[in-house]
Amino acid sequence: MAPAGEAPQPAALPPGLDHVRTTDVFDEHTAPAGLRRAHRVADGVWGRLVVYTGALSFRFEDEPDQVRVVSTGDAMVIPPARLHHVTFDQGPVTFAVEFHRPPAGGGVS
Repeated sequence: MAPAGEAPQPAALPPGLDHVRTTDVFDEHTAPAGLRRAHRVADGVWGRLVVYTGALSFRFEDEPDQVRVVSTGDAMVIPPARLHHVTFDQGPVTFAVEFHRPPAGGGVS
């Protein structure tokens, strides 16, 4: 169970998605500014934020009081078009974002 004020992390990626690409590895200094403010993954694309070292805070804009701390070895699944942002208030961190989508001509149920 998540500590008070911390929401459980979303379930794993839906089955059947294809990995499209992974960003460079960022840290709290090199992360693009856009990640710190509300943004979304494109329609039909799923994101998966993977933390390699350290931790960061993740929030969905429709649940502003629910912080999710994503730590070393953890991942956060980000559904298509859902507004979210990260904050670097947990100390040093390294992470990347993977992008996944349904195969061409297919769908995910």
